[in-house]
Amino acid sequence: MPVRIDLHVHTHYSHDSTITPKELVAFARKRGLDAVAITDHDTVKGALRIGTHDGCLIIPGIEVTTKLGHVLGLNIHEQIPPMLDIPVTIQRIHEVGGIAIAAHPTALYRGRLRNHVTREFDAVEVINASSIPFSFSNRLNRALAVGLDLPQTGGSDAHYAPEIGMAHTLVEAGLEKDEIIAAIRNGKTTACGRSIPWLMRLKREALSFKKW
Repeated sequence: MPVRIDLHVHTHYSHDSTITPKELVAFARKRGLDAVAITDHDTVKGALRIGTHDGCLIIPGIEVTTKLGHVLGLNIHEQIPPMLDIPVTIQRIHEVGGIAIAAHPTALYRGRLRNHVTREFDAVEVINASSIPFSFSNRLNRALAVGLDLPQTGGSDAHYAPEIGMAHTLVEAGLEKDEIIAAIRNGKTTACGRSIPWLMRLKREALSFKKW
């Protein structure tokens, strides 16, 4: 059976997220996830400090801010500098043994990668539960991935614990980090999920505002 993984989750180590380690593990289990990739904004601190918990494999990652959009790095154990050109960011991710995924490339307001996704990427995030407009963005993302013959992934882009698992990736691999990374790179993935409900989005924004 494939493993079920949310490949895009932020913890409170991201400036705009409120998710604690305890909440992350609790909601991952509640959603039936086998693993979660922690992809905080421009930092690996959360991913490295949370580590692995019983019943939920943690894949260390990062969401890197480049000059032209966001790039997810998975299997990342060290800092990747922000605000570099996209090819340089991808190269840095590869140099430390990670894979680079184009994050929400066509989403409204956040889809600056749209015209800059190339086959240098290892995969395209075709389903992002936070993206607006959800269905339209997903169709564009999928067309982009198919056109470039790149693997397809899904993730919630959760910043509020109940959002975890709203989108996820089915990976044809065992529950072992290196095997999962290799399977994603080889396209043994299926992106799944739905849009985060509006009430949940509003609760996220309210909690994020309180954090400030």
